[in-house]
Amino acid sequence: MENYITIDSVGTYFKLRNYELLHPLIGILNFDNFKPEPNVVPEHNGFNFACYAIFLKDNKSCKMKYGGKSYDYDDGTMVFIAPQQSVGFSYDKNYVPKGYALLFHPDLLLGTDFGKKINSYSFFSYAVNEALHLSSKERKLVLGVLKNIQFELEQNLDEHSKQLIASNLELLLNYCSRFYDRQFLTRQTTHNNVLIKFDVLLSAYLTSDQPQRLGLPSVSHFANQLHLSSNYFGDLIKKETGKSAREYIQSKLIEIAKEKVFDRNKSVSEIAYELGFKYPQHFSRLFKSKVGYSPNEFRFLN
Repeated sequence: MENYITIDSVGTYFKLRNYELLHPLIGILNFDNFKPEPNVVPEHNGFNFACYAIFLKDNKSCKMKYGGKSYDYDDGTMVFIAPQQSVGFSYDKNYVPKGYALLFHPDLLLGTDFGKKINSYSFFSYAVNEALHLSSKERKLVLGVLKNIQFELEQNLDEHSKQLIASNLELLLNYCSRFYDRQFLTRQTTHNNVLIKFDVLLSAYLTSDQPQRLGLPSVSHFANQLHLSSNYFGDLIKKETGKSAREYIQSKLIEIAKEKVFDRNKSVSEIAYELGFKYPQHFSRLFKSKVGYSPNEFRFLN
């Protein structure tokens, strides 16, 4: 991307910020102690990250852009960025950064149990306008864990350092998972509206010619329609319905399929193609797994 700086290591980011790095694979930058020097950071519109980055921002004069969307920070807002993601920035001319940045390289997690779990934290793929908003108590907990990590970074490295740092990173992300669950609950009215819109869009899709033209309905299609990232949308549906977004779509598809199966003027293959299946046997297999009968058995049973 034009005017985007590649952050290929934790050291690259800290060098740009003119901030001391204590460990080559992880660092915490406290913006309260940050004194930017003129011309140290070249003019840019954003960063391409090759490492994990977590920002705890404490002011509103910085906007982040990700996936074409921007977000004005409120106090105590966290954004999570995974490797190979790009994030744009725009600043007020009098902008003074506040808060913290935690960066760590994937190599830090090699050989740790946490390294096997890192991909399960889906909020690393949320859009910035789906950021985590912290309460004052939650913010204190987050700062406490950051303090523990900083303490380890300031010690002489020994055989325990890597495991202790990884354990605290895991603790931090587990807390953030809990806080996101709380955020889903406190925004239930908004999320109910999303679920209602999703139902309308899904029903309209399945009863139109879109399945024949576009194929089976996908999670990403409806996430885009609702202006949400696929991961955030999927997590929202799971919290609201107890089903994954894919399971929810399949349930609705089977409801429509049951109605269509009663039309004896259409073969099972015709119904399968109408619903977006490339192969009728895939439709029959899904139908039987959800209903307990094949389409033909269900047709004659009723």
